[in-house]
Amino acid sequence: MNLPALPTTVIGSYPRPKWLREAISLHKNGRIAKDELQEAFNDAAVAVMRDHQIAGIDVPTDGEVRRDEMVEFFAERMKGFKFYGPVRVWGTAYYRKPSIVSKVEYGQPMLVDEVQFTKNISYTPYFKVTITGPYTMAYWSYNEYYRDRKEMVFDLAKAINSEIRNLVSAGAQIIQVDEPAIHSTPEEVEWAVEAVNESVKGINAKLMIHICYGDYKIIAPYLNEFKVDQINFALKIYNYKPLKLFKEIGYEKEIGAGVIDVHNRNVETEEEVYKDIKRLMEYFPMEKIWINPDCGLKLLPRSIAFSKMVSMVKGVEMVREELKKTGALSK
Repeated sequence: MNLPALPTTVIGSYPRPKWLREAISLHKNGRIAKDELQEAFNDAAVAVMRDHQIAGIDVPTDGEVRRDEMVEFFAERMKGFKFYGPVRVWGTAYYRKPSIVSKVEYGQPMLVDEVQFTKNISYTPYFKVTITGPYTMAYWSYNEYYRDRKEMVFDLAKAINSEIRNLVSAGAQIIQVDEPAIHSTPEEVEWAVEAVNESVKGINAKLMIHICYGDYKIIAPYLNEFKVDQINFALKIYNYKPLKLFKEIGYEKEIGAGVIDVHNRNVETEEEVYKDIKRLMEYFPMEKIWINPDCGLKLLPRSIAFSKMVSMVKGVEMVREELKKTGALSK
């Protein structure tokens, strides 16, 4: 791929524009038609892509603007799931937690239309497509059918593999499997890694996994067993302490390093990002480092999310310029 040193990307989600949130509300209340809502989704994807372009992101996404929630979206489109109602996550935040009531099967393409639209609006062929992984899908769902979670996860892996194959056929070159829950249960990690590998088996694309908040010590011994090119992590929020752990276990893959705290509205300065990247380079060679936020930017105000991306890119550019001056990077 023709990407610069220390490629910049985002994890996936981005704040929905206010007018899209209003359009979704109008549609739920029967005040606008489905095709009008679809137009609003398309317009929002264009707006997000433009924000990424202006900020200077090398590998953008469409902001996942069509998705309310990372499990719910896919559960609605697979066979075997049923919804009973909203479940409180924290405070006043709710989501429609799905329940698996019959064998999980792949029904029809879930993201192909999204990929085709993104391909047409992207300023680069190297846009990223994200899909929730099998373990997180299972862990964040109720089980009313399967003997145990392992059986459920491997059926999900087969369905997700079918979808990823269709995404590659539609033009996706970079696929990210989101697995924030994979280190939630230590005794399940070993086979959970096998399930993720089943979900990406035989895929001809650049493959990534996103693992964010939690105890990285649980997943660390298995990181090199993932059949992917890169794993991206939340690191900023942990002040980069996991870097020592990754070095100790001999982590070999590319690392997508989170340098932006998505749970803090204070915008990192470009100098702060620069210093953090230099710290990263003490542990891993430049050729294996990508730069991204800790997690999705969806829960931030759009202006702050944009400003954080700008600082991230400017910090990377400072490092690139320094590398050019020292001869470590060709001009």
